[in-house]
This record gives sequence, structure tokens and C-alpha cells, in this order.
Amino acid sequence: MSNSSERKWWKEGVVYQIYPRSFQDTTGNGVGDLQGIIKRLDYIQSLGVDIIWLNPVYTSPNDDNGYDISNYRDIMAEFGSMADIDELMAEMKKRNLRLVMDLVVNHSSDEHQWFVESRKSRDNPYRDYYHWWPAEKGTPPKRFSYFDVDSNAWKYDKPTDAYYLHYYSGKQPDLKWENPKVRQEVYDLMTFWFDKGIDGFRMDVISSISKDIDYPELPKRYKGDFITYYAEGPNLHDYLREMNRKVLSKYDVMTVGEAPGVHKEQALDFVDEDRNELNMFFHFDLMGLDREPGETFKMSQEPWKLTEFKKIFSDWDDTFSKKGWGSLYLNNHDFPRSVSRWGNDSKAHWKNSATLLQTFLLSMRGTPYFLYGEEIGMTNIKFDSITDYQDINTLTRYKSIKKAGGDLEAFINDEKKAGRDNARTPMQWNTDINSGFSEEKPWLKVNENFKEGINVAEQETETDSVLNYFRKMVQVRKDSLGLVYGSYRLLLKDNEKVYAYLRTWEEERFLVLLNFSTELSLVDLDEVQFNQAQLVISNDNAASHKTDHSFELNPYQAAIYKVF
Repeated sequence: MSNSSERKWWKEGVVYQIYPRSFQDTTGNGVGDLQGIIKRLDYIQSLGVDIIWLNPVYTSPNDDNGYDISNYRDIMAEFGSMADIDELMAEMKKRNLRLVMDLVVNHSSDEHQWFVESRKSRDNPYRDYYHWWPAEKGTPPKRFSYFDVDSNAWKYDKPTDAYYLHYYSGKQPDLKWENPKVRQEVYDLMTFWFDKGIDGFRMDVISSISKDIDYPELPKRYKGDFITYYAEGPNLHDYLREMNRKVLSKYDVMTVGEAPGVHKEQALDFVDEDRNELNMFFHFDLMGLDREPGETFKMSQEPWKLTEFKKIFSDWDDTFSKKGWGSLYLNNHDFPRSVSRWGNDSKAHWKNSATLLQTFLLSMRGTPYFLYGEEIGMTNIKFDSITDYQDINTLTRYKSIKKAGGDLEAFINDEKKAGRDNARTPMQWNTDINSGFSEEKPWLKVNENFKEGINVAEQETETDSVLNYFRKMVQVRKDSLGLVYGSYRLLLKDNEKVYAYLRTWEEERFLVLLNFSTELSLVDLDEVQFNQAQLVISNDNAASHKTDHSFELNPYQAAIYKVF
């Protein structure tokens, strides 16, 4: 048995991501909270998922919706209290659900006590917890920032006449991992949460924690690509191994790193089991498929191709075929809704494409991650005005374009497809006011299509709803280890409409057929004899016509066959 086939709970589990601000409000302030999640645990359990990934709920000024943490050991008041998180964990354990929380330690909030002290004087004991550049040395070498109007990651701080480094917002100063005291602080807070009973961490931009503290000019070999440079810090793997040795190895937990800038060639450096670093990580190859080259958020003018989509997943599967383990996702809180991006959210094709994408994620090798609402096919909201947006990324880029005299209308049109707030709109529970999310004005508008069947209550009563299909497909995966650990073989490599592949595990052999198009697709497949195939599941009741070696798929039809 290869390392990648060794059974682990985090390989067989299905992850359900909750953006807490948007899940369920119980206090009437228009913001989701921990009691809201507790209230909905029976629903979450009914989905068949195993693991909840909870976006940050720690104390924060909310410059970046909780990714700017001012106290790692307390809960943001609008979400609840430490007693609420304890209750959440206790209630989850009753339902055999595991909790994975966000670890955000590339940076803290500028309101964290460490930074408050750090900026007081150059000889403060906390000065070396962050990256500082004294102004008398001149302007520091260029560093890129995601959330700065000028894309500048150095911010001048007058009290000590120096610049501090922030890869993200100016209110998110980067922690200096090169200081062993900082690393020990991180390991201590991780231990605090593991001892409370959580089951793992999703590690925010963990690939960026190591810096060259000489802060040189960007080496020419990177050709202006700061993201890849950030992911190749000189001590990154030393830090991850130290973290594993000092903390992770002492608990039965899962780790998934967010790893912008990490490519296939470096993948096993992070997740080869013999290296004792992480279990898996999120790569960004798919997230860049429909974006302009070198742009994280700007949509490409050219439509993405299914052959390129297949190649990304096939190449990454091959990367982990003998060692390591992969993660599978089509959207999350940072990227638009999957059905609007990789499927088709028109009324004619919404349902089939939503369930096709569910079938895909749940039939590939790797741990599947679903964003709340993905199980009911929630779509992009496509805001028309900048006043509707709350996301720091959209707002900062709008200011940058305005400052440069750019085309703001074109930017808003682009954000209708690319904006992160598309993925953050409130959960659609029913047809009540604000779709049952809150009785008061929500922090972010609710998508009006909750009135058109995209809500939990209506889909609960429909046998063939997107929601009930999701439940069935999760069960199919759980009943078939071949869909978890089986080898993967791509078929029809050059077909631009149909994604087809075989999953093989011991005596089990599955054929997965996915029509990623609005057209009826007839395909010949010599590898399979359909008169000996057993249909496991399909999202379309219309039987696909088949001869011994051919099949016909309706638009966005998905089907899995057990073949012999």
C-alpha cells in the first residue's frame, strides 16, 4: 500500500466550510454567530459531512473580516463567547462532527498587544515580533501587498520613524517568524486550542511565513512574481517541521495549509509523510484558470477550457499518486460560487451543473471541501454598485483604479464574476425575510434568488433537489472506498465537453462521466462495456442511451457507473 492509500479520517472525511458572519444570526444584529451554528448542527449532520472548517471567530477589529486577529485566545463579541465555542464543540462531538479552525499567523492585527508594544520604541521587547525597516536606510525594497491602494507592503510608522511589513492590509502587520519567541507564541496558542478539543487547523497563507530578513530587491528570476517569491522563504520548511515536532505530532489532528505560490514541483516538500510537515494544502492552479495571467482576481477575456481544467486536476492527482495527499475545492470564502464559475447558473442549467460539480468533487481522490450553501447550489449575487460590497479586496482595488483614473464601470462588471463577496452572502434557509438568516438587515445583502427555490426549506421537500442529491452523493462516496483511495485515470483527454475518468481500488472500478456543456454529448469509450456496467448515481433522470461502448449525456449530466 502506498503512503497515499494509508487510511486516515481526514482523507475519508468531507469538509463543510462555514463563514460565521453569513451562516445564521440569532442575536438580531445582522451578523451570524456561534449560537447560529449550534442551532443548525442537526442540519449539518444530515448532510453526511464529517468536518466543519470554521473561518476565524477570534477577537478582531474586522478590517479583513476576522483575518486580522487582536487576541488569538478569545472570541469576537459579535460571534459570542468562549462559552459558546465550548458548547459548539460539545454539541459537535455528540454528532460525530470534527472542528477545524483557522490559524492566521503570517500576520496579526495592528491592534494586537504585540504590535501595540512593537511600534512604541525601537528597543521595545516586542519590536522584533514584526518586520521593521528604519527610515534612515531609505525607502525599503519593493514588496507587494494585496490590500494596499498602492500595492505597497511597507507602511511608514511615525512614532519610531520606520516602516513595517504587511503583505495584506496595513492593519495586518506580518509576524517575524525568524524570531524564535514568535514561533513559540504560535505553538503555545496552537496547543491552547488543541487542548480545548479542536481537530485541526486550516493555516492561512502559511507558505508566506518565512522571509529573507535582509529584504533584498526581488530577484530577477521571479520576473516580478512576488507570490511565488513569498512562498519560497529560506526557512519555511524548517518552521513547518518544528511546528510538527513541537505541536502537531502530539495530537490526532488534520492540517491543511493555504499555499499561494506553491507549485506541483514543491508539493511533496509540504505533504510527503516522511517529512513530517502538513497533511495537505490548497494550491491555486484552478483558481487562476479563468483569470488574467499574473492577476489573482481579474477575470480573463477568454473562456476557460475543459481540457485545461482536466489537466490541472489530473496533474495534481499524479503529484500525490504515491505520496502525500491532496485537497479538492471549487470555491471558498475567497473565490466566487462554483456553480456560477465552473457550472452554469442560468435557470435551464443551474440544477444539473450544481449537482455535476458535487459529483465531481466527491468522486475525485483527495479530501473534498464544500463552502456553506454549495449543497443547495447558491450562486453569485453579482452586485451592481460598489456601495453593496463589504470586502476589503474589492474596496481597495476600487480605490486604486479610481486613483489611477481607470474604468470603474468595467471593474464593477468584472467583480460580478470575480468578487469575493459573491461567496459570502448569507445562507439561504427558507423564504422568510432575509431567507431566514436574520430578522434584521444582514451585514451583506441576501441573494434574491432564495425566493426561487435556492433555499434549504424548499429543497428539503423535493426528492430530486440539489440538496438531496448532495446527501446521496456524499453517501455514495462513504460507501465506496474506491472513490476515496482508488487510482485515477483520465479518459477522453482532448474532449472539450465531457470529463471522464476511472477510479480503481482493489476489486472496485468506477467510471465517472461529466458533461460540462449545454449540449447533448455522445461519446464512444472503448475501455468500458456498458452492458456490464451498473449505474450508481446520476443527476438526470433521463436514461443515457448507450451501446456496448458509447454513452449519451444530457447537458450537465453527471453519472457514475460501477464497471466490471
